[in-house]
Amino acid sequence: MNCNYLGLDEFLLTSLREDIGTGDVTTNSCVPEDAVSSGVFRAKEPGIICGIGIAARVFELVDSCIKVTPKVNDGEPVKTGDIIAEISGKSRSILTAERTALNLLQHMSGVATKTAEAVKSISGTHAKIVDTRKIMPNLRVLDKYAVRMGGGSNHRFNLSDGVLIKDNHISAAGGITNAVRLARSSCPQTLKIEVETESLEQVNEAIDAGADIIMLDNMPPKLMAQAVQLIAGRALTEASGNMGERDLRAVAQTGVDFISIGALTHSVKALDISLKFG
Repeated sequence: MNCNYLGLDEFLLTSLREDIGTGDVTTNSCVPEDAVSSGVFRAKEPGIICGIGIAARVFELVDSCIKVTPKVNDGEPVKTGDIIAEISGKSRSILTAERTALNLLQHMSGVATKTAEAVKSISGTHAKIVDTRKIMPNLRVLDKYAVRMGGGSNHRFNLSDGVLIKDNHISAAGGITNAVRLARSSCPQTLKIEVETESLEQVNEAIDAGADIIMLDNMPPKLMAQAVQLIAGRALTEASGNMGERDLRAVAQTGVDFISIGALTHSVKALDISLKFG
């Protein structure tokens, strides 16, 4: 992963400044300045690793002489006890950067692991797992990368990437038909128009309005299957709405093209990873 992408170095430096404050008083008070250490990152539970390059970059920004040697690649599975990477360098520098690096590595690996579980649960079906914009500010680049490393796909990156007409847009525009018409008249032709629907009546209106993608929001599987049959390939279909709590295979078997899951990023459990000096 390119660590200069969208100002990522700036984000990492800001994260380090937030954690370090005016200095690491614990490390500086009890660890000799010339001390050198080596250690390993080890998985404490099974999962999919993601963010090794990001973690390495955190250490490099603190001390360019720190050496991080990955033992697995992003997107690869690990078992409990597996060594993820080796590290060596000045003890003070490693200890000062440790928490920020581990936080990001654990979080990104958690996202990749959660995504991989979702992808596995619908294997053999037509559907694809996609993320959403339910992501903490400044983590979007990392989280969407982690989703891809877990085998998922990315929805729009930000508000400029596509038209997604949701319930409040529909209300403010005076209905689905008018909202789609206004979007068609003002947006570039290269942008797809997606419409959120909650009933077969709204699905029909979205079809007639010429939506490119129709979101089936919070529909039970039976109603979702009816909507897919009604659309009949005239638009792509996306299942959405608390999908992190749903039976994903049952949703996929309705025939939808995409299943968008906010829980991949907004409430994911970090993968347990340790860094221990040897």
